[in-house]
Amino acid sequence: MAQSNRVNGKKVTARVAVVAAGVVSPLGFGLTETLDSLRNSRDCVSPVRRFSVEQCRCKTAGQIPDERLLAGRNDAPRSRRRLHRASHMMIQALNELLTQQPQFKPELTVIGTTSGGMSYGEDYYRSVHQAGKLRHAPTWIANYPAQKPVIDAQEAFGISSPCQVIANACASGTNAIGHAFECVRSGRYKRVLAGGYDALSEMVFVGFDSLQASTPDKCRPFDRNRTGMVLGEGAALLALENLDLAQQRGAPVLAEIIGYGISTDNFHITQPDPSGIGPQQAMERALHSAEISARDVDYINAHGTATTFNDAAEGKAISSLFNGVPVSSTKGMMGHSLGAAGAIEAIFCLLALQHQLLPPNINFATLDDNLDLNIVANEARPAVLHTALSNSFGFGGTNASILMRRSHRRQDYGGPVEA
Repeated sequence: MAQSNRVNGKKVTARVAVVAAGVVSPLGFGLTETLDSLRNSRDCVSPVRRFSVEQCRCKTAGQIPDERLLAGRNDAPRSRRRLHRASHMMIQALNELLTQQPQFKPELTVIGTTSGGMSYGEDYYRSVHQAGKLRHAPTWIANYPAQKPVIDAQEAFGISSPCQVIANACASGTNAIGHAFECVRSGRYKRVLAGGYDALSEMVFVGFDSLQASTPDKCRPFDRNRTGMVLGEGAALLALENLDLAQQRGAPVLAEIIGYGISTDNFHITQPDPSGIGPQQAMERALHSAEISARDVDYINAHGTATTFNDAAEGKAISSLFNGVPVSSTKGMMGHSLGAAGAIEAIFCLLALQHQLLPPNINFATLDDNLDLNIVANEARPAVLHTALSNSFGFGGTNASILMRRSHRRQDYGGPVEA
């Protein structure tokens, strides 16, 4: 059983390493493909084909192609063929992580998500409502709960650690990583698997469109002429381990998580407090947790949904704390993957630190007149990075930020890294 880390009755905090990571998103399968998409500023938003969007304003999303995600499914055991797309995303991400670190045995799994197997829930409801056939109802019901994709991925690789699911709107993925970080830093756990997932579903897509939060145009974070967000999907996992123990066993250290901050502003069910106080508090608390100052941050991966209210509030908060730090939102490249966003964007920060590059904020033309930000406009660019901040903010005023520090051990995913 995990034990509290105390010396002479005093609390001792452990350092927390990321020793492996896996990701699948519209930007690609795995760290190498993801890095290539970031370097090339690839626009991976495409027309929605999975369901009808004829009556929607928005017609696009960041999507993972089924022909690749589900490749080989027909040759898999029957139980695997019945799984939801979200389960396949989690299995892909976990497979990559364990390929890097097959010895990693988590004592706890913490995953953020917002919708589970929502599209199977839709199928069941429609069948009942239309008095249709319910032959597939057992599959639909069994694959609907939010924990099911997590359990499926664990079972695929013989992992049996307890699982905690965090559903905290669009901050879910970052909160999952932050909670896992605190579990390891406290000394209660040595190794924790953390991340997030969400799969595109019609109900969620139409819901955001009905709120007029989605755009019929390009997603343009922080641009003066931004008109809204596009949705995305994906899964990302990080293997967190006590740094001393990781080094003792010779495990690679991809990066170090050093801080986590959270806040809730409770201003409105969908809109952030326009003062930016919620995001500001989350970032301040992450800095306090890491015991560093704003001057120590070299890059900010913003939440940046390209909605009028979110970008204004977050931009105001960033400007109040940071002076000229490079900022980008990567959601223009792949959409907003909701509960997965914080986990996927943590991977982007990890790659940025490893490969010394600033991920791009694509579709950018002119900064909003009311914002004072150093936007990484349209193209990735090289930079000297030691510390990166990743933000995730959601409906209801839920805000979360994590800080990640570069590891100076040489690691290679898609190219050399200077030590």
